[in-house]
Amino acid sequence: MNPHPLRLGALLAALVLAAGGGWWGRAEASIHTYGRESFREVGNAFLLSGGSEGIVADGADLAAPASSFIKFVNVTFWRNAESAESHAKMAHSTGLVQAILFEAADRDNIGGSAYGGQRSICCTPDLAKLEGCKQGEVIRRPSSDDPDWPVVVDTHFSANHLSVKLDDEEVHITKTGMYNLFFISCDPKLRGLAMSGKTIWRNPGGYLPGRMAPLMRFYVFMSLAYLLVMVVWFSNYIRFWRDILPIQNWITLVIALGLFEMTLWYFEYLNFNSSGVRPVGITTWVVTVGAIRKTISRLLILSISMGYGVVRPTLGGLTSKVLLLGLTYFLASELLDISENVGTINDISGKAKLFLVLPDAFLDAFLILWIFTSLSRTLEKLQARRSSVKLDIYRKFTNALAVSVIASVVWIGYEVRKSHYIHGQ
Repeated sequence: MNPHPLRLGALLAALVLAAGGGWWGRAEASIHTYGRESFREVGNAFLLSGGSEGIVADGADLAAPASSFIKFVNVTFWRNAESAESHAKMAHSTGLVQAILFEAADRDNIGGSAYGGQRSICCTPDLAKLEGCKQGEVIRRPSSDDPDWPVVVDTHFSANHLSVKLDDEEVHITKTGMYNLFFISCDPKLRGLAMSGKTIWRNPGGYLPGRMAPLMRFYVFMSLAYLLVMVVWFSNYIRFWRDILPIQNWITLVIALGLFEMTLWYFEYLNFNSSGVRPVGITTWVVTVGAIRKTISRLLILSISMGYGVVRPTLGGLTSKVLLLGLTYFLASELLDISENVGTINDISGKAKLFLVLPDAFLDAFLILWIFTSLSRTLEKLQARRSSVKLDIYRKFTNALAVSVIASVVWIGYEVRKSHYIHGQ
């Protein structure tokens, strides 16, 4: 058998794993839509998150048209009849709701001293004396960089009306950073408050959130890289077509899926950037293609590690176990990617996704252990058979995988540290 296709297949399989389906996970603003979403009670306040995104500043010239901004559009607050009746009918202002917009660096400027075991958001009579805040409003201290920040927009219910609309206005962003928007009420009579409407978050280059903006260019380069790999692969595939191994057909499929996935990601972000709304259909397709590619690439690496097509013609009794692991991994990866991408426009993921990350991480760790255990056994067999050419290929293959795993661990550590710094947790 000509060893060249095997060597190329092993090296490209490692490349596919490292560059396209490696062990690490992956990541100018957008339109956030609210459909009668309910406020939740947090400490002594009722709170609703309006979004969290990175925004690039377009300069400090307020006279120029703003290309970086956050705009409130048809934001309406709704209270129930019981809450409305609890306020005086003749009162002009009954029930205050505040929109709080702040940059991540100023997060400590919102809220005050401990209240009931946790940081107080709203100003109480005691805190009014202690910190000089205004009772019944959110505690807000000016930023050291700009006294006008954090931005607070007040809205009052009138008499016993059930709804009130926040004035449509646009906040010009002149400082690059991670911005957070919260809607807060300190009035205990507004329990059951809900909100509808939308906010528009925009960067100079479009609607992609700050974390996603560089990825659009990244997927262009990845598409070109996969195209180049495909050209090289097919030229050798045709050249050595008589010596092609069955497993090399699966490598061909992984490369094709990788090119398709990268292209889909680019068009998904292009659509998102121009419309401000993430296309659910395209996103679902691309994460499904990605989950299939990652599953096949991992099973491919595992099969090669077991010596399939080189030391043994079939996997024998291990076939069912490998397929079961592949199906489990596909489902875990699909659920995680859907939760992270389909319809998601915030830069900060919810903590609930941790329950989807853990199974995916566990399966990856299990796969790594199984792969290196299988590689050790295959190397022993090749050494016993004195197959020097195949043994050399498998040693290089093992080294490539080891480098890939180490790089993955370093990258994960970097991402965790960066997230810890950004969110201040």
